[in-house]
Amino acid sequence: MALPISSPVSVSPRPRPSLIPLHHLHSHHFPTFSSKLRIAIQCATKDNKEAATPAASFDPKKGVALYKPKSYQVLVTDAANSLAYALQDAKTRLEIDFPPLPSNISSYKGSSDEFIDANIQLALAVVRKLQEKVETRACIVFPDKPEKRRATQLFKAALDSIDGISIGSLDDVPSGAVTTFFKSIRNTLDFDFEDENEGRWESKDPPNLYIFLNCSTRELSVIEKYVEKYAQSTATLLFNLELDTLRADLGLLGFPTKDLHYRFLSQFTPVFYIRIREYSKTVAVAPFVVNYSGALFRQYPGPWQVMLKQADGSYACVAESATRFTLGETKEELLRVLGLQEEQGSQLEFLRRGYKTSTWWEEDVELEQSSAWRS
Repeated sequence: MALPISSPVSVSPRPRPSLIPLHHLHSHHFPTFSSKLRIAIQCATKDNKEAATPAASFDPKKGVALYKPKSYQVLVTDAANSLAYALQDAKTRLEIDFPPLPSNISSYKGSSDEFIDANIQLALAVVRKLQEKVETRACIVFPDKPEKRRATQLFKAALDSIDGISIGSLDDVPSGAVTTFFKSIRNTLDFDFEDENEGRWESKDPPNLYIFLNCSTRELSVIEKYVEKYAQSTATLLFNLELDTLRADLGLLGFPTKDLHYRFLSQFTPVFYIRIREYSKTVAVAPFVVNYSGALFRQYPGPWQVMLKQADGSYACVAESATRFTLGETKEELLRVLGLQEEQGSQLEFLRRGYKTSTWWEEDVELEQSSAWRS
């Protein structure tokens, strides 16, 4: 669904191929900058009957026209609802990603402990909400034993309040002699001699949902080994790992290879996803610099949506697709609806966009063992 966007800049009349831009209700071919065709989805406007449907008959498969969560409680509820839909559809490799702290605190300016603690609290809140909808025995998996011990000390009461919850760490994965030696040194230097809460949260029944959080790029390969050993047929959730940021390090010296994405990360379906992006563009007339903001949004089982941020802080849908937008396509949709696109095929368009318009993990479709992360 999409809403008409009021803007001081005139909207470009050119429709985007294969997507239904504002005020256009017929489909087209997908643009040439993507090698993968998209399935056209009709965006509903406020003039359509679909947009005026009462809330009681809300169809989650149609997406949202306007998104403005009043609090993190709303975000948690929406994330839990999307997760429940995915579990009911028998999906076992899942991803949730949204800003754990207000957008005015970036991951570069904020304290890392603030983000770690916020993710733990949000993950526990999602588990509580999920238990209201489906039977859930969640296991929270931390990057290592020191992180697990710290979390159990800080969130002991919260963990006690959730039925059937258990905890673990990536250190539970058997490792070679060298890795075990370095782990023992780390634990000794961290004074990890005894954990008073060891064994406190253990479920009689095996978990039916593993949740991994606060992991780094280097730990992604350990997550793969953990899943292979403990959760081959069990639902697995990557929670707020910012995978698009971590993927950028794959293939670099000292990090896992790109093949980790092709064989493992590509299996994970984003069920609740909000990636906020801020842009600016120079123009030849006042105010000469136009600042605009938007988000790539997905609320399973709804479509992928490009959202434009409004003056009141809400996000309005400007484009929809059955498959994931690349970051370049997301930016192009925002420029289109604002009327700021250069003429297609012009030299100015090439100079602004450059030669590369997508990342390696967005381009290498043929190397992926699964396309779930795009769906």
